[in-house]
Amino acid sequence: MTFRDLLRDTLQTLMAHRLRTGLTMFGLAWGVVSITLMTAAGDGLREGQRQMQSQFGENLLLVFPGRTSMQAGGERAGRPVRWTIYDHALIAPDCPSCEYILPELTRGGVAIRSDHNSASLLVSGSHPPYQQLRHLPAAAGRFYSWQDELEARRVAYLGSEARKQLFGEREAVNAEISINGRPYQVIGVMEEKEQDSSYDGRDVNKIFIPFSSMVRDLPQPPPWPPQTIDQLIVKAKSLDRHEACLGEVRRALARIHRFDAEDEEAAYIWDTVRQARAFETLANGMKYFLGSMGVVTLLLGGIGTMNVMLVAVRERTREIGLRKALGATSRGILGMFFLETLMIVLFSGGAGLAFAHAVCAAVNTLPMPQYFAGLWATWQVGVFCVVLLGLVAVGAALYPASRAASIDPVEALRFEAGG
Repeated sequence: MTFRDLLRDTLQTLMAHRLRTGLTMFGLAWGVVSITLMTAAGDGLREGQRQMQSQFGENLLLVFPGRTSMQAGGERAGRPVRWTIYDHALIAPDCPSCEYILPELTRGGVAIRSDHNSASLLVSGSHPPYQQLRHLPAAAGRFYSWQDELEARRVAYLGSEARKQLFGEREAVNAEISINGRPYQVIGVMEEKEQDSSYDGRDVNKIFIPFSSMVRDLPQPPPWPPQTIDQLIVKAKSLDRHEACLGEVRRALARIHRFDAEDEEAAYIWDTVRQARAFETLANGMKYFLGSMGVVTLLLGGIGTMNVMLVAVRERTREIGLRKALGATSRGILGMFFLETLMIVLFSGGAGLAFAHAVCAAVNTLPMPQYFAGLWATWQVGVFCVVLLGLVAVGAALYPASRAASIDPVEALRFEAGG
C-alpha cells in the first residue's frame, strides 16, 4: 500500500466516525487553547508590571534617612540621621559600582502662580540626569541642563497635570510662573504618563527645578536642619553590579554619618530591582500554575485519544485480519493507526493554536487596565505546544497501533465471526 492509499483510507475512516473524531479533536484543541491563553495572561501581567515600573524608573535605589537602631561610634541608638546637600559628592569616590548618585530635595504645598491660575504643588530639585533616571520625557521644550544647574537659573519643567492646572490648554513653554513669590521661566513640559509607584506624589503633578535653585529658594524648613535633603537616588553601572552598588552606598553613608552599616533603619533603601524581581517571581508562578492546568487538560485529551484508538482497534478487528490475510505487514498496520492518531492530534493542535492566537489578537485590541499588557502569546509557548502535541501523538498512538499490528489474522477472523 502506498502512502497515498494509506492517507486516503485514514481520511475515509475519520470521516466515517465524524462525531467521535470531532469530540476527540475538541478535547485536544481545548488543551492547546488553555495552555496558550493561560501562559499568555501570565506573560501579559509580567509585561504590564514591567511597563509600569519603567514609568517610575528602572533599576533604582532610593535612599532615605532614618533613625539609628544600634549604637555605633560612640553615638546612641535612636539618633536621627539626615542626608546633606554634599553627601552625593562625598560618597561617590567610595561607590565605583554606581553610575549615578543624585540628591533630591522636595517641598510640598508650594504656592505656584501663572498669569492664568494658581495652585499648591510639589516642587522637586535634583541634577539633570534625574530626567533619565525617573523617566520624565518632554512633550515640549526641554529639561534643565548642567548649565542651568551651575548658574542656579530660575527655570522650571512642568508635569503634564501641573501645566493643565496653571495654563489650561494654553502654551506654557517660555511663559513665566511664580514659585513661592520668585519668578521662574517654564522651559519644558513633561509627557503624560502612568505611574504605579511614588514616594512623594505623582510626577505629572510636580514642578522640577535645578538642585542649586532649589537649595537657594526652597531649602528645608524647620525643624529640619539647614542644608539637608530628602533622599538620594542611585543607579548602578549595570544590573550585575546592582547589589555591589547598594552595599557601597550604605557603607559610605555609614562612615560619613557615624552609624553601623548593618543598621537598616538608619538608612532605609527602596530597591526597585528587588521589588521588580519579587513581582516577576509572582507572575512567573502564576504563569506556570495556569500553564500546568492547560497541560493537564491536554494530557487528558491525549488519554481520551488513546482510548478512542483502542476502541477503533477492537471495532476493526476483522478488517485488520483481512488486511493481514491479503498480505498487509505488521508495519503497515502500525503505520495506518499511527497516521490516524497523528492526523487527529495535528489537526486539533493547529486549530487550537489558531483559535488561541485569534483570541489574543482580539483581546489586545481592547483598552487594557494597569499592570496588564494584554495576552502575550509568545513563540516559546507555541514551540512548547508543538513538542507536547508530538509527545501526546506518540503516546496516544503507540499502544493501540502495536495492538493492531500484533493481531493474528486467523484469530481475528474467528473472533469477528464468532461475535
